[in-house]
Amino acid sequence: MVGGLLFLALVYFAVGQAATTRSEAQTAADAAALAAALETRDQLADQWLENMLEPDSWQDIFEGKAPVPGACWRAHELAARNDATVDCNPDGLLGYTVVAETNETVGNTIVPGTEDQKATESAMAVIEARCSFELPAEDAGGDVLPRLSCKGEEWDIEPDRLLDLPKPEDLFDVHLADQ
Repeated sequence: MVGGLLFLALVYFAVGQAATTRSEAQTAADAAALAAALETRDQLADQWLENMLEPDSWQDIFEGKAPVPGACWRAHELAARNDATVDCNPDGLLGYTVVAETNETVGNTIVPGTEDQKATESAMAVIEARCSFELPAEDAGGDVLPRLSCKGEEWDIEPDRLLDLPKPEDLFDVHLADQ
């Protein structure tokens, strides 16, 4: 009876080790996917700032069509901090899918062949524009900029008062998504 209980305890310990390793891989995947998406969000916000006085370009920026360099380098950086490696791929214009593998193995357990097993998990992060706008009428004048409506907050963009502008988190939402 004691032998059976001891065996059962060892099995629970082995399952716990595997679950911990899997959890570490999921954490690394989630963090890496979010890091890549946040980097892209910040680049899109920078694009909006650079083109703020050209409202005809805003829609492309909010749809992710603005030229921004790849952001997977941030995913690799975050994965390394979480002791994992990643495969990062853009998922459309406004998303990233990341597959993370732990650098550490499950370790020695009573289950033969698991000592070299690593955990692999995936995550997807997406960027969603929080803002909408309507271009001013052509007879409104060249220096009239659209009002930016960002999920309940209104921004009147005035060319002579550019101090109180929306931040990247005001312009875009970044979150994990189901795959």
